Amino acid sequence: MRKVNTNVSTVIEEIERLKGENISMEINKGRKKIERYQGIIENVYPSIFTVNIGEGKSPLSYSYTEVLCGDVVISKINS
Repeated sequence: MRKVNTNVSTVIEEIERLKGENISMEINKGRKKIERYQGIIENVYPSIFTVNIGEGKSPLSYSYTEVLCGDVVISKINS
């Protein structure tokens, strides 16, 4: 579901602010399948951003529209 009063540029700004921070993610894969990860937002590009979820694992990449639509939910982990 789309977030009210949010657009892609707002999502990009929020992701840029979280760059380098520890985050928790919930990814909706459909059919009641949800994957959960903890990691660090590594890079922010014009169309996507990447998340490092641990050593020895490839970074995951997501588009800003996935966050806007609610398929990817990101929360900052307070240390």
